[in-house]
Amino acid sequence: MFGNMQNLYETVKKAQTVVQVEAVRLQKELAAAEFDGYCEGELIKVTLSGNQQPVRTEITEAAMELGAEKLSLLINEAYKDAHQKSVQAMKERMSNLAQSLGMPQG
Repeated sequence: MFGNMQNLYETVKKAQTVVQVEAVRLQKELAAAEFDGYCEGELIKVTLSGNQQPVRTEITEAAMELGAEKLSLLINEAYKDAHQKSVQAMKERMSNLAQSLGMPQG
């Protein structure tokens, strides 16, 4: 009986190690990834990393001519677009990781 418990314990420890290694790999992969978001008309481009850190913002001359209030709205729109793409990619990669490890999706 205790031999089976020891085997179960070792199996669980190995599984934990695999999950940790894969999670670290995934974090590095996401940190290196970049996601571009745009406002309507693509006057502004915001780039975020896979862990939602700002990388850069590009503003066209045409956007600058729209005034501060409109420019602020467009930047916010582009940021939200980039953020949504980044979060979606993270969810997909986490789901793929869980599936590859035989874990239930949810």
